[in-house]
Parts: sequence; structure tokens; C-alpha cells
Amino acid sequence: MGWIPDAVLVVMLLEVALFSVLARESRAAVIGFMAFGLLLALGWVRLGAVDVALTEAAIGALTGVLLLGACTRVAEREEPKPSPVLRLLAAILCTLVAGGLAAIMLDAPDPSPTLAPEAAAHLDALGLGNPVTAVLLAYRALDTLLETVVVVLALIGVWSLAPDEAWRGAPEPLIPAAPNPPLRLLARVLPPIGLVVAVHILWVGADEPGGKFQAATLIAAMWLLVMMAGLAPAPDLGDPRLRLLAVTGPAVFLAVGFFGLLAPGSFLAYPEGWAKPLIVLVEIVLTASIALMLALIVLGPGARKPQR
Repeated sequence: MGWIPDAVLVVMLLEVALFSVLARESRAAVIGFMAFGLLLALGWVRLGAVDVALTEAAIGALTGVLLLGACTRVAEREEPKPSPVLRLLAAILCTLVAGGLAAIMLDAPDPSPTLAPEAAAHLDALGLGNPVTAVLLAYRALDTLLETVVVVLALIGVWSLAPDEAWRGAPEPLIPAAPNPPLRLLARVLPPIGLVVAVHILWVGADEPGGKFQAATLIAAMWLLVMMAGLAPAPDLGDPRLRLLAVTGPAVFLAVGFFGLLAPGSFLAYPEGWAKPLIVLVEIVLTASIALMLALIVLGPGARKPQR
């Protein structure tokens, strides 16, 4: 009978996915999409991929806020309606992608090939207990470094959409109207708890499921919640402290990479006995930078002149 919860979860995933696709209003579709993300996180937990589940839940939190903000801005103008031909092409493309993924999964070898034993074999040398952290910051550290650079470039791209006179100013509020009392109460009670959980997720990430990205997303969500409730203003995007903090994480990561050229003799390699301290240092500074950049990306470009 252990398959019953999994079957219920699969049915719920399909129902919520169909609701999101078939919803007539964009706001309802976004709410359905957010619910789908939470259910998908539960699915990853059932598969034993706790790190992936944490990432899915974290990304869904910020993506939902971003899409709800987009719905608000679109509602101010006439919402474009795709033509029947475009809808048909989108349906055909989605069907082909779903069919291709299903074919790949059904044709996969059993047992599936895996590099998990090789990843776990060198954990003791790195001083780590979480193989996911080892992959992200040791075995494939260059990929992670480039991903952080992509986040910086995404932020620059968002800022470039601002008018010339406002690109150093503050963005528009996420909720234009006056926030209601329940939202203000939530913004006072939840952030301290969220910050404690984020610090815990960051600290245990070297040995248990967790890490910098999940912690950074949670911190960004707490900051956005405070601004949505009107308890703190949106920052001026021209503040040099913001820009310095945004690039500090990738810069420290890059410096650690060049440090590897001096000791082990390879870029992004760690000297013997220094792997875990350097990885924890990189995770801490990246958490601060990624949290800031994710929040600023959701806030959008500057829309008001900077305050003097």
C-alpha cells in the first residue's frame, strides 16, 4: 500500500498542471503554477533528492512573486491574447517535448548509469559530507562560478530596462496599494524565522542537504516580504554598497580559483587540508551576493529618480 501516497501525488501534479495551463486568467495560472512547484518539491522528496526539493521550493517562492508582479503590470494594459494558430503550435510543441521525455525515461537502462560512487569516494579528502556540495564547489566548480556570473549579467540586463533618468533610483513597489494588516503581521513574524532557517540551511550544506542557493533564495524572499508589506522602502539601485555586495561573491569565488593556481597548481583546485574552509567561505559570500541579486531582479529596474 506504500504506492498510494505516490499515486495521489502524481494525480495532484497532473491536475494542478492542467489547471495552470487551462486557466483563463493569468493570476489564477500563476497561483496554480506556484502550487505545482510545491507539489513538485514533495515529489523530489519522495525520490530522495532533498537538495533538489529545497531548490525547487526556493525557486518557486521567488518565481511566484516575479510572475504575480508581471500579472499586475499586464493587468494595467490590455492583456494580449494569442491567436488560435499560436496556441495550436504551442500545444504541439509541448506534446512533442512531453512525448520525448517519456520515451527517454521508458528506454532508460535499469539500473541507470551513475557517478555517485565516484563522487562519494573523494568526500573525505574534501572534508565534506554532502556529495551535491562536492559536485557544485569541487568537481564542477567552474560551472558554479559561471552560474554566479550569469546571475550578475541577468541583474545588469534588468537594470538596463530603466529610463535614463531613473536607472540609479528605486524600483516601483511590488504592491502599489496600501498593504493589508495580515500582510504586515506576516512580514513582522516570518522574517526572523526565515533568516534562522536560512543560516541553518547554509551552515549544514557542507554535510547535509542545503547550501548557498537555497539559503540565499530564502533570505531574498524574506527581504521582499518586508518591502511588500511597506515596512522597508526599496533601495536606490545606484547605491555603491549594493553593487559592491552583488559582485563580492563571484569575486571571492574567482580569487579562490586563482589561489588554486599557486598551491595545487590548477584553477579552482583546493590546497590539501583547506578544501572545506575555502568552500564554506565561498558559500557564505555567495549566499549574501545571490540573495541580494535575486531580490533586485524581482524588484525590477529603477523607476524613480534617486533620493538626494
